[in-house]
Amino acid sequence: MINWEELKHIHVIRKLEGILSQWFNTEIFFVDERGNVKNYDPLDRQREFKNPLSAHLLPKDKGRENVLKAFASANEQAFKSDQPHFVVTGPTGLENILVSRITVDNEFLGSVFAYSYIEKPLTAEQKEKARATVQGWGIDPEAFEQAVSRLRVLSAAEMKYFYELVDLVAQEIVTFHTEISKREERINALNNQLGSRYSYDSMIGKSKPMQELYAVLDKIKNSESTVLVQGENGTGKELIARAIHFNSPRKDAQFVTVNCSAFNENLLDSELFGHVRGSFTGAVKDKKGLFEAADKGTLFLDEIGDMSPTMQVKLLRVLQEGTLTPVGGTDQRKVDVRVVAATNRDLKEMIEQGTFREDLYYRINVINLVVPPLRERKEDIPILVDHFMARGCKEKGIAVKPLAKRAIEKIFDYTWPGNIRELENEVERLIVLSGDDPRISADLLSQRIREHGEQSKVQGVRVAGKLKDALEELEKTMIKEGLKRTNWNKSRLAKELGISRAGLIMKVDKYGLDKRKIARANPGEAA
Repeated sequence: MINWEELKHIHVIRKLEGILSQWFNTEIFFVDERGNVKNYDPLDRQREFKNPLSAHLLPKDKGRENVLKAFASANEQAFKSDQPHFVVTGPTGLENILVSRITVDNEFLGSVFAYSYIEKPLTAEQKEKARATVQGWGIDPEAFEQAVSRLRVLSAAEMKYFYELVDLVAQEIVTFHTEISKREERINALNNQLGSRYSYDSMIGKSKPMQELYAVLDKIKNSESTVLVQGENGTGKELIARAIHFNSPRKDAQFVTVNCSAFNENLLDSELFGHVRGSFTGAVKDKKGLFEAADKGTLFLDEIGDMSPTMQVKLLRVLQEGTLTPVGGTDQRKVDVRVVAATNRDLKEMIEQGTFREDLYYRINVINLVVPPLRERKEDIPILVDHFMARGCKEKGIAVKPLAKRAIEKIFDYTWPGNIRELENEVERLIVLSGDDPRISADLLSQRIREHGEQSKVQGVRVAGKLKDALEELEKTMIKEGLKRTNWNKSRLAKELGISRAGLIMKVDKYGLDKRKIARANPGEAA
């Protein structure tokens, strides 16, 4: 929205108004997109009008009413027009009004009105008709005629400059509005950077990856698009889904969550879409599904990568058509639900393998958010530890306990494969085990964290024989352990190892580490 009040302080605009008044005896009015005149107050009896007709008509009730009605009508015409300016006849039928549109990024924000002038000499018939009109408004026709006689009749050359000057006023308003908007955006951006926000709803972190995530969440606040949240287990995907919902226009409606991996296909079908009585054993009454429960709100589908192909088809239909059919039912039900989906799996790889539908992937992946693992945002670890420590101590009614320097170093060096969930559990464990100790020492840390530096060294690598064989053995071990750690997410492991995904796939084939081959040879190995 334009800050109309500020326009009267803009020197260039004031100067242009003065020139138009002095040279052409016209009055400049600013009208917003709703047709309201922004620089004229009918209650201001002290205002001096520069234009003869403004000075004569606006102080009078009927004159003011008809002038403002003409402005509103012309502004509506401006809204529909694609011309930068146009001319309309004034309310008395004699005078002309030049209307110059104000548009920013093709959005109509109002108009500049130059009131009033005459383009050619008036005929006696025109004057007589106008006299009768104003007389009907209760206005003295003789005084009106004197005011009309003082209007400028513009020549063709004068009209050219007149149009340019009025357009220039509109352009200056656009420039002012654009500069103010840019300045506000810059201030907001600087505030965000300066604040290095430590949190966004229930999420905590000031690292660059988290700042980037907060920025995207800010941008999609008012969006209704489907969102796909990708990240490892324990990174806080549900917190992001909640933040999306409670910062959206749907925040007053239901936020419903379901873990797609927690149900088999039939149960998930009933859970999502509901069922009718008698549709299966145990269905003793009709039941609404979670889609209907989340109507007008948000449904969070966690672990969507574990959804069966049949369920994927049903989900795609709801997303595309907004209708569903309960299990055992025949009638279609309409729902209005925003879906936020999450997964820790590589959906693109699943598409290549034929286990995830490509059309569903593009339907849920309108907006993609990747949650960084804790090892990629280590500067957030101290903040998270402080947060979990303060919360845990408060719940137990004890004073906050500081960590020994060595304990902090060990926590910082650990890779946290379980991410924030693992860190939260570790802090809770430390609070409990520390008992009455006022300080938490490193020896209270879990063994895996205490011995991380030693365990990270690959055990059993040969130190004799050919170097090529030893390197291949080390490479195979690193890839094998990495695949397990990343849940066979080749894209993520390739990034960790600093090689291309195609290069990793070639090495996986070379060393026989394909998950399906391992599963066939030893079912427990690939789990």
